[in-house]
Amino acid sequence: MIRTQIQLTEQQTNALKELAHRENASIAELTRRAIDYWLETVDVVSVKERRQRALAVVGRFHSGQSDISERHDAYLAEAYDTWSSS
Repeated sequence: MIRTQIQLTEQQTNALKELAHRENASIAELTRRAIDYWLETVDVVSVKERRQRALAVVGRFHSGQSDISERHDAYLAEAYDTWSSS
């Protein structure tokens, strides 16, 4: 393991001490568990990957309308009206 140092607020420290006592675990162990959980749940995608994903969908969908750039506000309002009434 790699030793690291972090700064916590007083409230975080107190809550961790209390939880560590209840769980019969060290603060370090609870911190590792929390980091593991966060890393499993957060979507870690690089900016480059997000750009590639966004560019991959360009041109893939067709509305059948030829005036989207001129009437986009009207089409958007119509879509919201349709969604809100369903």
